[in-house]
Amino acid sequence: MRWYERLYVGEKAKKKRYSIIQAVREEKPSGYYILTPASNEKNLLDIYPALTLKQPYYKEQDLLIVGVAADYQDAAMLVGRIVGDVYKKTGGYDVKGFLRQETASEHD
Repeated sequence: MRWYERLYVGEKAKKKRYSIIQAVREEKPSGYYILTPASNEKNLLDIYPALTLKQPYYKEQDLLIVGVAADYQDAAMLVGRIVGDVYKKTGGYDVKGFLRQETASEHD
């Protein structure tokens, strides 16, 4: 599991940002949601209940967590904000490409 350096945080999650991140890292999430780049070509982002990360399948995946949210509604609003940011900066909707480029430029 990797964390996006410019992690997006939902409005409802802002006050609990650090405790949410710590809970996810310690595999003690409770009702939070995480956002990752889409696992297929038809979607832009995936929204997972943070509890999902405790399943063996997800522990083996190299997930890039790009956002955290307090609940599903907060996560849905956050998806809209991320997609809006990508569109403003690139004029398109290639969220994966944008995140890949942003992550690469952080390490250059």
